[in-house]
Amino acid sequence: MKKVFLFAMGLLVSLTSYGQDQACCHKPASGTTSMEVSNDMAFLASNKEFVGLHKEPKPFTYHSAAGETIKFKTPDGKDANGFLLKAKGTSDKWLLVYQEWWGLNDYIKQEAEKLYGDLKDVNVLAVDMYDGQVATKREDAAKLMQSTSKERLGSIMQGAINYAGPQAKIASIGWCFGGGMSLQSALLEGKQAVGCVMYYGQPEKNIERLKSLNTDVLGIFGAQDKGIPPATVSEFEKNMKEAGKPVTIKMYDAEHAFANPSNPAFNKEATADAYTLTLDYLKSKLKG
Repeated sequence: MKKVFLFAMGLLVSLTSYGQDQACCHKPASGTTSMEVSNDMAFLASNKEFVGLHKEPKPFTYHSAAGETIKFKTPDGKDANGFLLKAKGTSDKWLLVYQEWWGLNDYIKQEAEKLYGDLKDVNVLAVDMYDGQVATKREDAAKLMQSTSKERLGSIMQGAINYAGPQAKIASIGWCFGGGMSLQSALLEGKQAVGCVMYYGQPEKNIERLKSLNTDVLGIFGAQDKGIPPATVSEFEKNMKEAGKPVTIKMYDAEHAFANPSNPAFNKEATADAYTLTLDYLKSKLKG
């Protein structure tokens, strides 16, 4: 028990210091004019004990009935990839889906299609943040998360936002690495942002950036998560309050990545409850 406590405290101290260092280098966000993003989980990925928290996924294959792989332009002059589920009718409502640290794998595509089917009349775009690379080993996932630059992450996100179009009403969702990216996406979306769901992702620590959020945030976390521990979540709640932004936190008695069915630590009951909460939230934000 003592070892677990020391590990969690060590991560918290390191990340607090890292976040402060990053904050001093950030320019305050101003709507959609900045593509700068934070990726504090890249620092976590350098910690062997954090990497060890991630159980390697069970093999899983999914064949989509409605989705297609697309390419879109990014502001850095490159192409990016996505998995698009287009609304059956004309719709300005969009949900951007952000992957776990493994990459845009079949589990994420399945989750995107499930949300697509349940939300109805919403365009769902699962964004490939690793430019086609997918990991099945945790050491490889850690390398991918560390090697993708903040500039490239921001450019891919902005490309996805541009693809949705200037009239789009955008909500975002993500898990693990993607949980943090969902929040970063909401920051980039500016006034187009209408909702943000983050599952056990690293929160933004820069209060000045949080002040630019145009939406509230639904945060879903695990009380047994040693990588994103309850202390980190409490700090996020405090920072959001100081920034004057509403946040709803739901804490489950579960481990990190508890909502991934390919994870041996999958918590079926917590996942079902969290999905109901998430769906209700997204429906309320993407209605009309």
